[in-house]
Amino acid sequence: MPLTFLGAAGEVTGSRHLVEAAGLRLLVDCGLFQGGRDAAARNREPWGFSPRDIDAVVLTHAHLDHSGLLPRLVRDGFRGRVHATPATIELADLMLRDSAHLMAAEAARHERHGRRERELWEPVYGFADVDALRERFAPLGYGDWRELGGGARLRFQDAGHILGSAIVELDLGAGRDRLRLVLSGDLGQPGRPILRDPARIESADALVVESTYGDRNHKPLAATLDELVAAVDRTLRTKHGNVLVPAFAVGRTQELLYWFERLTLEGRLPEVDVFVDSPLAIEVTEITRRHVELFDEDARVLWAARRRGAPRPRIRFLRSVAESSALNRIEGGAVILAASGMCDGGRIKHHLRHHLASERTTVLITGYQAQGTLGRRLVNGDPFVPIFGAQVPVRAEIITLGGFSAHADQAALLDWLGGFRQPPHTWLVHGEGRASQALCERIRVDLHWPHCSVAARGERVELAAAAADAASAS
Repeated sequence: MPLTFLGAAGEVTGSRHLVEAAGLRLLVDCGLFQGGRDAAARNREPWGFSPRDIDAVVLTHAHLDHSGLLPRLVRDGFRGRVHATPATIELADLMLRDSAHLMAAEAARHERHGRRERELWEPVYGFADVDALRERFAPLGYGDWRELGGGARLRFQDAGHILGSAIVELDLGAGRDRLRLVLSGDLGQPGRPILRDPARIESADALVVESTYGDRNHKPLAATLDELVAAVDRTLRTKHGNVLVPAFAVGRTQELLYWFERLTLEGRLPEVDVFVDSPLAIEVTEITRRHVELFDEDARVLWAARRRGAPRPRIRFLRSVAESSALNRIEGGAVILAASGMCDGGRIKHHLRHHLASERTTVLITGYQAQGTLGRRLVNGDPFVPIFGAQVPVRAEIITLGGFSAHADQAALLDWLGGFRQPPHTWLVHGEGRASQALCERIRVDLHWPHCSVAARGERVELAAAAADAASAS
């Protein structure tokens, strides 16, 4: 029963794990590598397997670092089913079409400028590939087992990360050789708005868990909200400028809208003008509204107050390029939410190019910024940043609000791991080296789990042997 780590090992993007058992070859996630100069080349590398030989894909959630290469997989010959929750299927289809659009637009830009190395900027896939993928999706709700053949079966549990995100439980093998492999996907931070907390899992023989924030804890949410209120108030009332918020279209935008509405309802913020400048985020928000059954209790209460006409910010959703460009004429008083969350694409780059040189501007960084991204440069305090071929001076105030992360922090990860009845053999993925190593050490010391290691890209491990070692140690 080999497990091969093909991505998100020693880094936080490109999630892809190959499981071979019971005569099946299962791929858990198939994500894009993002950030860094070599990302384009890595997304075009050979698979390391034949897509035609993959029996099924198990998709944990819709973020592109987990789903973004699925259309290429289909284009290259995959003909199996992609198992995912219904909300994940809706979001993934939307995000992958947007991804294909951005790839085509980027290619057209390079073509206009006569850029060489065509093999690095031609789209990895197109709209036809996304359409072909749509036919391969197989929806599976939380808590229901699905037989995959050869005695293998699959179940999803709520991961609390974004709408539809799932923890994966895979039962593999038969008889005395049967084992349970659990893959966390991306786990949400407990106590976040809108979504429920990650489900507790009690049993596993082998475990693959994310470690994005394995070396740190998030700022307390209350303190983060105080910072948000202070930053918005200072920018709009004192500096008479604009607030730019790079925000992931899935999850982060909806959470920020939640907090702007709730803080206005509580009287902590005035009824400010909030512009959501992302067609993708608008579509995602509409999908979110269709899945009220996945909301937590606090979100249901706010939803009810909203429908009663309670005080709320003036939220405007902008779809057209003309509407987006018109925002540049607003010199002050606006909060602009735009994708992408790491500032490497989408409309936020245009707003940053226009506003970064102004001391009246505040940029609120509300999520993880991977190495090599424009967002990481801003967080690092670079005095100049490259945008559309120009070096733009950074005079705006850059504020990192660390309490909004959709990923579980170190304390939350350890608490979730503590729910297992006995320690499984554990591999850490989806984290930069320092974060993963720190979490691994805490797992060994705090939880007394002897079998914990940081996965390496390309590493192949034997699940049956690892599970036997963990069982004998416990």
